[in-house]
Amino acid sequence: MPSPETTLSEFVTTLAYDDIPADARETVQRAFLDTVGVTLAGAHDAAGDTAFNTDGVTPDDAPTILGLTDDRPPTQRALHTGTASHALDYDDLAWAMDGHPSVTLVPPILALATETDATGRDLITAFAAGFELECALAAPISPDHYEDGWHATATFGALGATAAAASLLDLTADQTEHALNTAASTPAGLKRNFGSMTKPLHAGLCARSGVTAARLAREGFTADPTAISGDRGFWDLYGPTVRDEFTFEPDVWTLEEPGIHVKYYPCCYFTHTSIAGTAALVDDHDIDPEDIERIHVRVAQGAADALHHADPDTGLEAKFSMEYTVASAAVRDRVGLSAFDDNAIDDPAVQRVRERVDFEVDDDLHYDSHEAYVRIDTAADTYERHQENPPGTHENPLTDAELRAKFDECARRAVSAETADALAALFTDLAACDDIAAVVRDAAQP
Repeated sequence: MPSPETTLSEFVTTLAYDDIPADARETVQRAFLDTVGVTLAGAHDAAGDTAFNTDGVTPDDAPTILGLTDDRPPTQRALHTGTASHALDYDDLAWAMDGHPSVTLVPPILALATETDATGRDLITAFAAGFELECALAAPISPDHYEDGWHATATFGALGATAAAASLLDLTADQTEHALNTAASTPAGLKRNFGSMTKPLHAGLCARSGVTAARLAREGFTADPTAISGDRGFWDLYGPTVRDEFTFEPDVWTLEEPGIHVKYYPCCYFTHTSIAGTAALVDDHDIDPEDIERIHVRVAQGAADALHHADPDTGLEAKFSMEYTVASAAVRDRVGLSAFDDNAIDDPAVQRVRERVDFEVDDDLHYDSHEAYVRIDTAADTYERHQENPPGTHENPLTDAELRAKFDECARRAVSAETADALAALFTDLAACDDIAAVVRDAAQP
């Protein structure tokens, strides 16, 4: 039997655009649109801006932010764009990898798009190859890997980024196998750094690793053939002692099921269902925030592992605070980007409610369940709600209008309305684009 590395390398190198189901291709196009938007805004957030400026780069236009220039090595562009893409924690996620897929795939793809003269169809194919591979490699050791403290976006993402880069660079199966096994020596990323600028850096580092490994393999660089699946390889070191068997069916598309969830709120996904449930209770029962005496939330263990900041001091910490996000949902009309500006954290109305929020783990929920049980106590009454899912799941996606509104909210923090409109048109119909880099450069012209 071929090794998992060989099986997946052959899948990556033989995958063609027409092999990808139509609805999976649509999922990828929506992922590109969403990721481009959050990346543009993220370049002007602290982590993204610092990543660019440390190397003397000013993120002042779309081609620079998206890595579609040739003024820096592609590895450096992947690092900058990758860090910006995750800076707001507003990017999508997939439970199949217990992490954020698009920030591991879009930045390395864009970093290589100029030198490969990539079309939109090439980008979609590379994304699909990387996504299916990183989810397949995650399956045997998830969610134990995440529970043990690894940030799966960074670890599995390094391998997905490599596959996407290999697809775009048109590597052979043998070269792709060496690239994947080279990348197996690079994964890292600690959940302990959630709520700091280092968390988005994880996405930049894995994007850079993918571009590096693929480019090295193209030049003949080699690695052990089973650095992922072999004795003391990636799975042994990063996973549980007893793990699931590796299986891969190229005709079964993870892009279709369970798919990709698009974020409606710019914070840790483990807060989203609680935010939605709290907002619904307040709206349905016309609850005055001043009357709230207590909000109690029951959630899965994954939430407790990710949400470290009960009393956040910064916007980054607030993104990983159940107490702050739930209080914001009770007080504010919308938990949007402005809720996580540093000067918004000390809002007296939000702080009053935050002090009255607590949450506990419901042991009946599986580790990374979406579900939340929210109870709001006032002097007059008690209101309860079971919220099964947040907005924007793969099964119940944001409407096209909602996705576009999110894109505009983000993109217009970085570029003009005219440029945002042009970029939205491009990525909404990505498959029709013949030269992605040229079109983005044209869109950025005043």
